[in-house]
Amino acid sequence: MDWDNARIFLAIHRKGTLRSAAALLDIDQATVGRRLNALEKSLGVRLFLRTPSGYMATPAGELAVDAAEKMEQAALQFQRQTLGVDNRLSGVVRVATSDTMASHFVIDAMRRLHEQHPDIRIVLTTSTDITSLTRREADLAVRTLKPTSPDLITRHLVRRNMGLYATAAYLKRRGTPVPGNGLAGHDIVIYQPGVAYRHQEKICLEPVHNARVAMEVNSGLALLEAARQGLGITELPCHMADKDRALVRVWPERSDQYDVWLVMHADLSRSARVRAAADAIIATFPEQ
Repeated sequence: MDWDNARIFLAIHRKGTLRSAAALLDIDQATVGRRLNALEKSLGVRLFLRTPSGYMATPAGELAVDAAEKMEQAALQFQRQTLGVDNRLSGVVRVATSDTMASHFVIDAMRRLHEQHPDIRIVLTTSTDITSLTRREADLAVRTLKPTSPDLITRHLVRRNMGLYATAAYLKRRGTPVPGNGLAGHDIVIYQPGVAYRHQEKICLEPVHNARVAMEVNSGLALLEAARQGLGITELPCHMADKDRALVRVWPERSDQYDVWLVMHADLSRSARVRAAADAIIATFPEQ
């Protein structure tokens, strides 16, 4: 099995359909199907069962996963180490972060990077999912969780406060909540459990067991806009919400905190273009 076939096999195994695998690899769906058929024919075994719910690995396919993943690790290590000694200030740098951090400082940092090094092309992905730097889904990530992998380099960027916010019209209509009663009589907007499970129990250190959930969202910008539209009380970063004239801070004395981390793979730390992108993000914040 060569690496081109192995990566197609892994994409189908991880995504479950030819269409999703093709989208992951940025190739045509028909090509994925042809390559899979050719691979199965060359090996003389069926690797997947074609079911109405998607492609399910056969016993032979399950055995092949471990070998294919080892090939993937070797190929990615080769790629990272090659890029790591690249001194060119040109080419693609993949950056992953959340939509709120992108809009509030990452995009501005990339604008300044572009002014200084116009031949560096940034591919920015905004998502609440934890992007895998090991699999080269990104070269840099800006996260609120510090990873524990020894292969990753982390840099603490900033610690920020969060508070509770709502519109003045909402608070006039419903009144200011009473601390300690679980936000009784109030509507709240929170993250979906897969994004921030803690919101199912507390926001800004206040239990939410007596509140009515008006909306669950999966993005920070959606959380902000729902609060601005008056759906209820929500937890937002103070540096973002304090400047918003549509919002009023509830209990200004109450706050919670979160940390922001810059993360990159150790193999890429010497790549000139990756280092330049990292430095542009770091320069956004004063020395800690």
